[in-house]
Amino acid sequence: MKRYLGVDLHRTQFTVCTRDEQGGKTLRQWRSEQLPEFVEQLRSEDEIAVEATSTTARFHEAVVDHVARVVVVNPHQFKVISESVKKTDDRDAETLALFLSKDMLPEVRMKNPQQRELQHLAETRDLLVKQRSALKNKINNLLAAQGINLQREALSSQKALDRVLATQVSALVKIELRVLVDQIRSLTSSIAEVDELLEEEGRRLPGHANLTSIKGIGHLSATILLTSIGDVRDFANENKLAAYFGLVPRVQNSNESEHSGRITKRGNKLARTALVQCGLIAQRYSPYLKRFYERIKSRRGGGKAKIALARKLVKIVYDTLKNNWVFDDFPSFTLAA
Repeated sequence: MKRYLGVDLHRTQFTVCTRDEQGGKTLRQWRSEQLPEFVEQLRSEDEIAVEATSTTARFHEAVVDHVARVVVVNPHQFKVISESVKKTDDRDAETLALFLSKDMLPEVRMKNPQQRELQHLAETRDLLVKQRSALKNKINNLLAAQGINLQREALSSQKALDRVLATQVSALVKIELRVLVDQIRSLTSSIAEVDELLEEEGRRLPGHANLTSIKGIGHLSATILLTSIGDVRDFANENKLAAYFGLVPRVQNSNESEHSGRITKRGNKLARTALVQCGLIAQRYSPYLKRFYERIKSRRGGGKAKIALARKLVKIVYDTLKNNWVFDDFPSFTLAA
């Protein structure tokens, strides 16, 4: 008999609701160290639903080869649980099992370990860069209060930081500046280390040479995009990939009227940002993209033109990966032999 298992997963324990085809259900709580024991009682025809959390990858790898299907649920799209008035582990597990039996769950695509680790590393880099920017802003504000105004790029080099330390300010402000500069230098060193690792490991990803042959997509951006996309064959067409990146408009239908709003911004924000930045670089080299960008910009403004350009780049990325293209001359769309 087929069973549908809803799993409410936590770091130290997980609650499982097992629902059969007749609607009967049982509840049981397991400790995390009992995961091997849980796996042993699974059946090949079972289906499992579990929400995406920080511990889901380990759980998924443990059970995926022992059951017919594992559905990892997007908690941001499955509002039945996240907005539930009565929220308990048992109720969440029951809800997952019920909606799994009806095949009505929003599913998250699971990546392989290499893709997951590189994606996490890229997210760590983004966090470090934002922390460094916040510290630079702090220095700018601190010096502005002393009547010293710096250019935006004034803190981008070691010599510039040395000049900040040599600024004539009070003893207390000088100590604060030294602490901030030390932290910026430490973060810069860490970011450089992460960049080197991302480039080295990213080159090993299938499709890396394809994407970096597109003038405008560098090694870091290629790694970010590939770890977000995973297997491009999971997407039926470029429209599905654009929706995955959150680069399609929200659509509202009511009676006979239809309204398109702003983009959904679903999916990986880091990858979506990389697409926008790469699009702006690519249009400098590609006359085709330049004309497209300028046409949209003149009609609808720079903001919407950037998004439209990123959407156009999604199609190029999709076709490049799908057809295993490597460009010899991207601006003229000439493929390598």
